[in-house]
Amino acid sequence: MTAIQSKAADPKVAEAKTPPSGLSEFWFYFSRNKGAVIGLVIFLIILFVAIFAPFVAPHSPSIQNRELLLMPPVWEQGGSWGHILGTDAVGRDILSRLIYGARFSLFIGLVVVTLSVISGVLIGLVAGYFRGRIDTFIMRIMDIILAFPSLLLALVLVAVLGPGLLNAMIAISLVNQPHFVRLTRAAVMTERTKDYVVGSKVAGAGTLRLMFLTILPNCLAPLIVQATLAFSAAILDAAALGFLGMGAQPPTPEWGTMLAEAREFIQRAWWVVTFPGLAILITVLAINLMGDGLRDALDPKLKRS
Repeated sequence: MTAIQSKAADPKVAEAKTPPSGLSEFWFYFSRNKGAVIGLVIFLIILFVAIFAPFVAPHSPSIQNRELLLMPPVWEQGGSWGHILGTDAVGRDILSRLIYGARFSLFIGLVVVTLSVISGVLIGLVAGYFRGRIDTFIMRIMDIILAFPSLLLALVLVAVLGPGLLNAMIAISLVNQPHFVRLTRAAVMTERTKDYVVGSKVAGAGTLRLMFLTILPNCLAPLIVQATLAFSAAILDAAALGFLGMGAQPPTPEWGTMLAEAREFIQRAWWVVTFPGLAILITVLAINLMGDGLRDALDPKLKRS
């Protein structure tokens, strides 16, 4: 009996058995996914470069040097340390355009996810809480939107609204909205019948209070994970629209637009196509790895002991 008491009183044993809480618990499960940590580091580097682009970029992204057309990267013959990743067909520094392009890509992802989350959560909350004909009407519209390929539907919407970065962001947010509607609806339908919701309703809580203060906070974990994945999808869709000439318009240093401008030089100057493609690949991969880590940290079913 004494040995058991001394073992329980041992602070090291108590500390080992005490589970982490709050941010410590989140970081504990997030950091166990090494890929997620690597993705977070890469994303923070890209975010830093995007925020401080005027100080990090060696040149202006729009200045043209007609004497240095299609200069190769520094490690190839004819390269220069003045243009580490080379220049494009009109003599603009590729590294500088990639750095400024990170601003546009992250800004597009942020705006698209914000619009999609706000509208999708509101619609899904209404559908899941009230059910009935309202739910049926909303979900049939979402099913119709999901029946179309996302990029094709975005192209149609941009064609109707007109080419441009703003219209591309609106189109992509509308395409991504059904995913948040369905996810929110499913979470609300699960939560609305639980005891704490019934107790709040019996206590006299109004409809809006039940929806936004009682139910919605308990539905945020899957929405955060979905928002992370939608962020990377928005960057890909924006790059695709830019490549097709329906998104950001030249001379905007957007990665998809850079790819479109470099199509005819694929065989002559591989770097003008490769580096924008790698920028898209690395950014999207980093965000997806972060999404996997968020899923491990926020989903109680995936938390390992």
